[in-house]
Order: sequence, then structure tokens, then C-alpha cells
Amino acid sequence: MPRTLFVAPDQRGALPTIRDALEAADEGAIISIAPGDYPEPVSITRQHVTLSARESGSVTISSPFPDQPVVSVTDARVELIGLKFTSSEHSAVRVRGGQVKIVECTATAGYAPGIDIAGADRIEVRNSQVTGAQYGIIVEDSDGTIDRCEIREIADDGLIVRLGARVKVQHTTIAGCGFRGVYMYQAGDSSLDRCDISQTGDAGIAVADQSSPHIGTCWVHDTQGAGISVGRGCGGLIEDCRVENTAVPGIHLADGARTEVREGDPAKGKVPVGAVATTGNHQDLESVDKLLGELDGMIGLAGVKAEVRGLIDEIQVNEWRRSEGLSVGTVSNHLVFAGAPGTGKTTVARIYGQLLKALGILPNGRFKEVSRRDLVGQYIGHTAEKAASAFEEARGGVLFIDEAYTLSRSSGSGADFGQEAIDTLVKLMEDHRDEVAVIVAGYTGEMEKFMDANPGLASRFNKTLVFENYSPEELVSISLHMARGDDYLLGEDLDLALLEWFGQMERDQNFGNAREARKLLERMRKSQSTRLRSLGQRPTRDDLRTLSLDDLLEAVRGTG
Repeated sequence: MPRTLFVAPDQRGALPTIRDALEAADEGAIISIAPGDYPEPVSITRQHVTLSARESGSVTISSPFPDQPVVSVTDARVELIGLKFTSSEHSAVRVRGGQVKIVECTATAGYAPGIDIAGADRIEVRNSQVTGAQYGIIVEDSDGTIDRCEIREIADDGLIVRLGARVKVQHTTIAGCGFRGVYMYQAGDSSLDRCDISQTGDAGIAVADQSSPHIGTCWVHDTQGAGISVGRGCGGLIEDCRVENTAVPGIHLADGARTEVREGDPAKGKVPVGAVATTGNHQDLESVDKLLGELDGMIGLAGVKAEVRGLIDEIQVNEWRRSEGLSVGTVSNHLVFAGAPGTGKTTVARIYGQLLKALGILPNGRFKEVSRRDLVGQYIGHTAEKAASAFEEARGGVLFIDEAYTLSRSSGSGADFGQEAIDTLVKLMEDHRDEVAVIVAGYTGEMEKFMDANPGLASRFNKTLVFENYSPEELVSISLHMARGDDYLLGEDLDLALLEWFGQMERDQNFGNAREARKLLERMRKSQSTRLRSLGQRPTRDDLRTLSLDDLLEAVRGTG
């Protein structure tokens, strides 16, 4: 029968330290530790022992030496039961070789893994917690089980299973990780079963480099990256998983991934309500090329086109990096469009939304255009309701706020609810950061002031696209394009006359760019109608289609 040793510094007949007990322990000994704090590093080498708190959770072991783990296990057979481990710069528990069983323990490590295991023959971590560590649990080249554990508030990855490890993780909660919840690479056929993974800075579960795990009946939600991301060459099975409020797509399979995704039958309760089980990232590269071609076909806007292409290139490269299991920085899809009216901001916003849909970043190309009157209410509580309603209508697509600067207090009367609308939108953008691309538009100077209206605005909008005024030559081209779209032609020398007219127009804050071209064409059509009616006979088809120099002169009479 195994011998039991008692550790209690103040008890007569008991051993004063854990180290003393380890030195006295024979094969299979049980070391029972009295409640209290034990500031001593524990090193166990080639022993078969059990360290158990006399009362679960009442024993805290720490190391006064920051360069040493709290508990170091080397080629030993060890059970740790009901203990608390606290560390700052090194692992709370470090295992190299042997066998280890950790039950009802708590590990905290400031700048290191909470539990770090490598080369072990067999591991079992059950009903334990890891909090406040650089990494939660790392398992390398070891076989075993992690069951009913909690890993929370981790600076980097919550759980890493790597380099030949075969681990069955079940009924485990992983939440509040700065990077990924679970990261598997060269992890063979490890498994995740009935786990809850949420609030991660990147993917909830990332599978890379020849791993073929079984991921079953897991709930992955509220992640900034994909819910489940699988890299090229990986296999395995994803089944009956529920993926909610993550980056799109919920389940991302890189090109060359062999993973099978089974959605299950929601009617039978195999997949929880709201599950998202998609195969691949649904990138429609043909549509991307078509949309970029449509953008290039717009007149002028060389700088804006280059900026949009740069954003799309970054999104595409990030997807390639993510598929290879590489880190990906957080990218905001929210934009500021600064410039005068009539410079194509709304059209570019629509194309941008369709591009995000084609790249799998947003689920649909819905486009919701609003202005101040759509967001600001007339009484207390009405504004938040209107702003939330507009935001909800845009979810999955683009919310385009024209003349957004009119919402700020500095440009309003001071006694309205514009600021409330801004504050509401900022909170909604944070709560649903990957579900909507918000674009705010307006005059360049006014938009700079607008960004100061709420401390959170600048952090949400870190990219501004400047729309320059169209040149006279570009306005002539726009006029010709508009005319052709309405089955009109420009008569002889009319293009030169238009160039002269647009060249002499005053370009102040009221200058409307393409809107000026549209208004001028409308006046020219009215002038043409008057001219043709005065002919006294039915005009020919060519007469009906042709706008003449006389029509222009009549249209601009009294407007110069």
C-alpha cells in the first residue's frame, strides 16, 4: 500500500516543505499538503508520486525564482490533485517525458504557458483551469486527454497541440484569447469534442501542417477570425459544429485541404440552431476580377482605384497566410471617403461592398445608404432606435453614411441627438465588428473634424480615401458617357465647347463634379426639346438623338 506523507509547516510530526516530502518519498508515495502558501519550486525527476491538497483549492504553490517553473516534472510518473500554481515569467507546470495526471488544479502564468507538456508517454488534464498566461496549455509529442477544463484570459493561443501530439480534448471551454483559441499543427488525428471556444483575436480553431483532427459538436463563437480555419494539406472531419458571430466564412478550408464537413440534421438536434457549416472560403475570384474591371472603367479616380486595389490585395494575402497557419493582423473594413459631392463615392462604396462579398469577408453585398435624417430622432431614445435599425438593415453588407459630418455636435445646432447617433454607431461597430463595413463620406475638411466627435471613431476608421475633383477633360468624358447611356450623341464641336465650359466653372465647396455634368445634360435635353418642337415637322431619329452646340448655349444662358 502506498505510503502517505504529510506536509504542514506548523504541524508537529509533519514535514515542513514539499521538497522535504519528495526527498523522503518512496515509489508510489502520496504527499498530502495542508492548506497554505508554499513559495518553493517543486522539481520531480524519475519518481512515482502524488501531490494532493488536503482540501482542494486550498494549497498555492509558487516559485520565488522567476527563471524556474513552479512544478517541473522530468521522466516521472506524477499526479497533481487540487493544487494552485502561480508563476510570472516561467511555466506554472512544465512536463518533459514520463506520465502526468493533473486533476482539479488551477494554473496562472504571466509571461509563459500555464501548462507546458512535451515528450510525455501519457497525460491527463481534467477539471482544471488555466488563466492569465501567455499560452494556456501546450502539448507536444505526447498522447492523452484534456477533459472538462477551462482556459481563459490568455494573451496568445489558448491551446496548442503540435509536433506529433495525439490529444483528445473534450467538454472544455476556451475563451478570451488574444490570438487563436486552439492551434493544431502536425497534430495527427487529435480531436476536439463538445468544446466551447469564444472571444479570440483570430481563429477559434486553426488547423495546419499535416493535421487531420476530428472536430465534433463544438460551439465556436464571437471570434475575430474564422470560426474554424483549416490549412492546405490537412484532413480530418468537422461535424455537427455550431459556428456563430465569427469572421466570414465561419469554416474556412484552404485550397488543397481534404477536410470533410458534415452539417448534420438540425431537425434532429445534431446541430444547434444557428450553426454555420460552410466548406471553403467561398471566394469568387472571377467576380473579384469583374468588379475590379468595373472600378477601372470609372472615369478618373486614379488614387482611389489604387487604394481599393491595395485593400483587396491585403485581404487576399491575409487569406493565404491564414490558410498556411500564419499570423494575420487585424484589418478594419471601415473606410472614410473624403471629397466633394459627385466624385463617385457612392458608386465606389457599392463596388467595395460587392468585392468584400466576393472575397468571402461579408456574407452579402447589401448596400444601405443613409444620411442624418435616417439616423437622428426627435426625442430621447428615438435616435438609438433609428441608428440601430439602419445598422441592422446593413448587416452582412455596407452601411454608407453620406455627409456624415452633419452628425457631429460641432456642425449641428448643439441641441440635437447627432452625437447620440455617433456613439450608438461606434458601439454597434464594436459589437458586430466583422458583420458590416461602415463607410462615412463627406467633405475632406469636415470629415477631419467629424473624426474627433467620438474617441472611438479614429480607431474604427484607420483608412481614408480622398476623392479629388474631376478635371474638365474628365467631366467631358463623364458627359459623353451619361449621354450615351440615355441614347444621346454629342453634336459636332460640342465636346470642345463642354471642355471650355467646365474649365471656367468655379470650383468652390458647392461644385458638384459629376452632378454638374448631369444637371447640364438635363438642361440641354430641355433646350433640344424646345428646338425640335419649333421645327414644324417630325424630327428624324438622328435629330432626336443629337445634342447640338445651340442646345448647350441655351442651357447655360444666364448661368455663367
